[in-house]
Amino acid sequence: MELASARLLRGQIPWRGLLLTASLLTYWSPLTTAQVTVDAVPPNVVEEKSVLLLAHNLPQEFQVFYWYKGTTLNPDSEIARYIRSDNMSKTGPAYSGRETIYSNGSLFFQNVNKTDERAYTLSVFDQQFNPIQTSVQFRVYPALQKPNVTGNNSNPMEGEPFVSLMCEPYTNNTSYLWSRNGESLSEGDRVTFSEGNRTLTLLNVRRTDKGYYECEARNPATFNRSDPFNLDVIYGPDAPVISPPDIYLHQGSNLNLSCHADSNPPAQYFWLINEKLQTSSQELFISNITTNNSGTYACFVNNTVTGLSRTTVKNITVFEPVTQPSIQITNTTVKELGSVTLTCFSKDTGVSVRWLFNSQSLQLTDRMTLSQDNSTLRIDPIKREDAGDYQCEISNPVSFRISHPIKLDVIREVTIEISQSTNPQPPATIWVLLTTLLTRWMTSHTLS
Repeated sequence: MELASARLLRGQIPWRGLLLTASLLTYWSPLTTAQVTVDAVPPNVVEEKSVLLLAHNLPQEFQVFYWYKGTTLNPDSEIARYIRSDNMSKTGPAYSGRETIYSNGSLFFQNVNKTDERAYTLSVFDQQFNPIQTSVQFRVYPALQKPNVTGNNSNPMEGEPFVSLMCEPYTNNTSYLWSRNGESLSEGDRVTFSEGNRTLTLLNVRRTDKGYYECEARNPATFNRSDPFNLDVIYGPDAPVISPPDIYLHQGSNLNLSCHADSNPPAQYFWLINEKLQTSSQELFISNITTNNSGTYACFVNNTVTGLSRTTVKNITVFEPVTQPSIQITNTTVKELGSVTLTCFSKDTGVSVRWLFNSQSLQLTDRMTLSQDNSTLRIDPIKREDAGDYQCEISNPVSFRISHPIKLDVIREVTIEISQSTNPQPPATIWVLLTTLLTRWMTSHTLS
């Protein structure tokens, strides 16, 4: 008996490997008293492929062994026998020309078909001609052709009730598995399978359903996978987003806006400034802007397939940098319990005013009042802790300036006490006050 050649295909053990296994076992049979067994390698075979019925634990000294179709040792069911004393094999009535018998008890089948799916029995006679029998069975499955995925709509629109994908062709005793972008799919809230998993239905179509779908046909002996099916979900556009988020810009800077809206297919983009069409692109650039560039900037997006459009409007204001303010004060030296008014003057309009005391933000007390626009600060009554440096800060959203400091002095109120002594003397408090006033008068006249 000779072996015919066979090709190596996916999911199958090559017949050359099976022959090598059988050959090695032919020349290596360890001493053993274990029970004789047979394994089908592989146990599930694809039609027109090969299978090895691999025998284990044959007696070290045997006389002869037979292979039969079925479990009945009928002479008409004999495939072949091997006679140890003659080191020869002989075919039987059930031999089909596709079987090869080996001296280690194994039987090799080539080009199997569905009719070969049955039990096979190995019958061994030991040195005393005691019979030993064991049976094995393998299953034969059809080769699976490459499946193909079809759909009722390869470009569904987001929000549609459903889309269905079908795995073709149908094959008996075959299971079907689905994957999207390489990840296995299972039934869920929006994913259903029918017709033995051959049909995949996606309910309430979403943009996340977009991707490459594959189906895999599988039986116990082999499997085959389809080419990817591209499900392209149409959606959008979403509300466009304009970036950066800044709405206040410095005069002389560059205006650079970008617009993005999630959409499939990609949306068309248009820019409008103060409701006038400017350009049809995602980017808008204006160099060296001035206050004349203040206004409304709108990004309009449109999806030509869905027929939907969305708009986002951004109000942008361009400011000139503010100039330095100045402070006017009613009096820089004020008696304690008196009052003082400070006014912040600026050439700029639409600015914010903040007051500082000794370089820190002024903490208002119940003795301080501000005008509605914060430009005027009144302190009444004034106390000695109010003495110090005052500044005002003006700002707009892109710049700020601080005035020079104004120093406010607070002096104690002069009190006159008349002594009853025959030699009256000025109280110490009067001498201190007079000395202070005289010193300041002399200093101011010397400087002038």
